[in-house]
Amino acid sequence: MPILDVVFEMGGGYVLDFTNASFASFFAEEIGVNIDLPQFSVEGGSKGKRLRYFLRQANQKTALKTLQALWEYRKSIKILANDEELSPKVESAFFDIVCRLGGDRPAVKDSPKHVSPQFNNDDLQALEAKLIEVSELEPHPRGYAFEVFLKELFDVYGLGGRASFRLVGEQIDGSFVHCNDTYLLEAKWTNLRVDAATLRSFNAKVEDKAAWSRGLFVSQNGFTEDGLTAFGRGKSVICMDGLDIYDTLNRRLSFPDVIALKTRYAAETGSPFARVRELGL
Repeated sequence: MPILDVVFEMGGGYVLDFTNASFASFFAEEIGVNIDLPQFSVEGGSKGKRLRYFLRQANQKTALKTLQALWEYRKSIKILANDEELSPKVESAFFDIVCRLGGDRPAVKDSPKHVSPQFNNDDLQALEAKLIEVSELEPHPRGYAFEVFLKELFDVYGLGGRASFRLVGEQIDGSFVHCNDTYLLEAKWTNLRVDAATLRSFNAKVEDKAAWSRGLFVSQNGFTEDGLTAFGRGKSVICMDGLDIYDTLNRRLSFPDVIALKTRYAAETGSPFARVRELGL
């Protein structure tokens, strides 16, 4: 029910934009039920309470038909009002319920093959040279210079990079936007490879933000094998090391394509790290 409350905006007893009259008409025409009958008002007379009670009392077939009809109605009013869509996680949870009732997920339309934009070769060459310059700095200024370098890299690839910022009690090394998802950044250039504890700390920052936030952890010197194993699977973070960055720039690859393939690899395997050389680019 909490999922349905979000999907059908049932806070305060409402259901989407229904009035009492249109709610009754909807049930009569779509479900063949008089929702105004007293038997559906056992727990209260609001539209939300009547819908919750109806769904709990209905048989599986009727519950499925009701959810599917309400979903179609929701889609139509959101299109007309040009409203924002649900987050992917909430929509997925809703269709988990539909599937358990015997329904299907909506068919996914074939998307056009992605064509990588052409990036300015001079810009990529300059970034490659700057990465080498950063590597020659002393450890203390190198960390900040690495963050600045990554911000420039995001900007060159049109990802709307944001420099480091501080929230109460925590530091975020930057962020960028890819395919309408916001990625928070953690950047490390240390002599030691990153371990599980550091990965978990960053993952906690990401999961503490909006449900659709993701994380990119860039460690110039990579990650320990034990750390990646202990960090586990199914997290909101993908990982990249210095060799990945060098390969992306040196081979003039599309950084957005690299992120997309790393994200897909994580979704399919649960593992947060795959080298650029292993992604088939």
